[in-house]
Amino acid sequence: MNTRKEQIVLFERLLDIMDELREKCPWDQKQTIETLRRLTIEEVYELGDAILRSDLQEVKKELGDLLLHIIFYAKIGSESQSFDIGDVIKNLIDKLIYRHPHVFGEIEVSNAQEVEENWEALKLKEKDSGKRVLGGVPASLPALVKASRIQEKARGMGFDWEQREQVWDKVKEELNEFETEVRANNQKNMEHELGDLIFSVVNAARLYDIDPESALERTNQKFIRRFNYLEEQTLLKGKSLHLMSLQEMDFYWEEAKKSENIK
Repeated sequence: MNTRKEQIVLFERLLDIMDELREKCPWDQKQTIETLRRLTIEEVYELGDAILRSDLQEVKKELGDLLLHIIFYAKIGSESQSFDIGDVIKNLIDKLIYRHPHVFGEIEVSNAQEVEENWEALKLKEKDSGKRVLGGVPASLPALVKASRIQEKARGMGFDWEQREQVWDKVKEELNEFETEVRANNQKNMEHELGDLIFSVVNAARLYDIDPESALERTNQKFIRRFNYLEEQTLLKGKSLHLMSLQEMDFYWEEAKKSENIK
C-alpha cells in the first residue's frame, strides 16, 4: 500500500503522462469528450463485471482504466478553458461536504435512510438540480437501472411502502393484470402490463436490499454456465443439440445444476 505522500506523487505523475500523451500520441490527440463517451460506458461495465466476480485484482485494473478516462475528460476540458482536474476535485469536495451535514455540520441522523433523505432534499436546493426529484436520473440509463434509481429517489422523499411486505400485493396485482391481457391476446396492453410487473419486482428487490441488475446478471451467468455444460455434453456424445428432445436437454441441465451444488 502507498502512503498519502506517495499517492500524491503518483497522481501528479499520471497528470504529467496525460499531458505527454495528448501532445505526442496521434490517437490521444484526436479524442474528444464525445468519442470517449462510448469507451467510458464500456469501462464502467467491465468494472461492474469484475465486482460481480469478486475479482479484486481486476477491480483494481478497471478502476485504473476509469481513472484514466476522468483524467482524459479533465485534460480536454482544460484545453478549452472550461474546467480542469482541480475544478473537478474542488466541485466534488464541495458537494461531499454540503451533502453530509451530519459529518461536517450540526445535523444529526440515526440511520442510513435518514442520510439518503437528507441527500435528496439537499440536491433539490442546489441551483443546477432543476428543482425536480427525478430530474437527476439520466435518460440514457438502462431501463432496469433507471427503475431502481427512480424508486430510490422517490423513497428519499418518503414516497414508499409503510411495510416492505406490502409490495407483494402490488406484484400479485400486476401479475394478474398481465395474465388478463395475455388471455385477451392484447399485445399492446401486454407490453404495458409486463412493464408494470417488472417495475413492481424491481421495487420488491429494493425493499429487500437486492440490486436487481446484479441479481439478473448473476442469473444470466448461471444460465450461460448451465447451457454451455449442456452443449459440451452433447458434443462429447456426438449428438446435435438442435435435434435433441427437450427431455434429453433437461437431463443434462439437471446434471449441470448438480455440478454447481444448486438445487
